[in-house]
Amino acid sequence: MRRSFTVALERYGYRVEAAADGLAGLELFRDGDTDEVRDGAGTGTGSGSGSGTGDHGFDLLILDVMLPGLDGIGLCRRVRETSLVPILMMSARGDGLDIVAGLEAGADDYVVKPVDTYVLVARIRSLLRRATYAPPAAAAGRAAGAADAGEGEGDLLVFGDLTLDTGGLEVFVSGSPVALTPTELKLLLEFAAHPGVVLERHTLLRNVWDYGWDGDSRVVDLCVQRLRRKLGRDRIETVRGFGYKLRR
Repeated sequence: MRRSFTVALERYGYRVEAAADGLAGLELFRDGDTDEVRDGAGTGTGSGSGSGTGDHGFDLLILDVMLPGLDGIGLCRRVRETSLVPILMMSARGDGLDIVAGLEAGADDYVVKPVDTYVLVARIRSLLRRATYAPPAAAAGRAAGAADAGEGEGDLLVFGDLTLDTGGLEVFVSGSPVALTPTELKLLLEFAAHPGVVLERHTLLRNVWDYGWDGDSRVVDLCVQRLRRKLGRDRIETVRGFGYKLRR
């Protein structure tokens, strides 16, 4: 399985490294000094583009839940202690508990094995797009280089004690910086673009996760939970039967 994933992803132009177990994967991650995506399941893929989201130079991690030694969920938690690199979790069982545990540990998305290569590559590309995402207005402001706006300055959006710098892509709560993963940040930007408006789960799946109608809404629910832990439980309101909204 590890070798087949490696060969398949290399055909799509990714550079690939592998770890046979979770502890070896953690060591590779800590010692890494290349712009590559690592797959703790035994294959690792990298675009070589360097998204800049992780301290270790990796574009993306793919972690198998059933890794020996240190399982994928435990490895995900260890990685999240020091890095916001995008993480794709892979599970052979499709067990709801595995999926929820992985997302709660900090994974950005998941796939269930067996998975077609084109589906896996689509998920990788989606995660990498999120990792390099900038709101159109912020991107335009940076490109213009106007004299009255410093590079990366952007607009400040304020919602109570929450401040979002859409140019610098920074988040503050009561003046203190808050570290968000690329997916968490893109989800917050989606809410901030529609303050006070109820956004349905399938809308968030489409706009944030690039999913079609068949996306699993649990990824939305778990990501919202992670945002609430970081921003305050009352900042994002649940509208039962409909979705979520950001309180003004």
